[in-house]
Amino acid sequence: MFEPPARAPSSLDAASTRLHGEIRAVLFDLDGTLADTAPDLVAAVNKVRTDRGLPPGPYETLRLQASHGARGLIGSAFGVTPDDAAFPGLRDAFLANYEAGLCVQSRLFEGIPGLLATLSERGMPWGIVTNKAARLTNPLVKLIGLADGAACVVSGDTTPHSKPHPAPLLYAAECIGIAPAHIVYVGDDLRDVQAGKAAGMATIAAAYGYCGDSLAPAQWQADAVVERAGAIAPLVMSLA
Repeated sequence: MFEPPARAPSSLDAASTRLHGEIRAVLFDLDGTLADTAPDLVAAVNKVRTDRGLPPGPYETLRLQASHGARGLIGSAFGVTPDDAAFPGLRDAFLANYEAGLCVQSRLFEGIPGLLATLSERGMPWGIVTNKAARLTNPLVKLIGLADGAACVVSGDTTPHSKPHPAPLLYAAECIGIAPAHIVYVGDDLRDVQAGKAAGMATIAAAYGYCGDSLAPAQWQADAVVERAGAIAPLVMSLA
């Protein structure tokens, strides 16, 4: 069985000095890394609350769970886990709301369009590896303007496993025809770094994303930590 790497701490300075090797492609997480989807995700879970006569939950608190999908958002909004009897109904209502308003306020993060343009100009393929289900990923990628440029789009149900298992990243590497050792994976969650390391890829922690509410990105043992999307291109190009 796959076991994620241990969560040993490291400093931001140390994390920022370990990126090395010849990088030939970049893979990105979607929510919280390429796109700021939290406004629509939070709106969907808050509609579940208001439909049940509850006030909306605080945006900033719920935003932290946006990379964790239904499990994280429903857990934060209702204090339930997937083991609770109420969870399936809440999840289904949330997903229905989200699918109906998939890309109302969602936008690419500042710096992402320029980053992707730079990668394309340099002939460096880039792709998307997300835990979001394909029925949500594919239309969102199209609506937000990423479909034409992505060399691959791997969703949470594309392979039998989702992150932090390395299977989705290894599948993406196979799709683009580049060995994992020459790929860097960028994500805003600890499981992204765990998956990237398990796949044998370099990793960059996107500290500008949602990042959860437990360990800080500097403690994820990523090979680099960036505070803004615009810092990714110089890191990658220095090793291309």
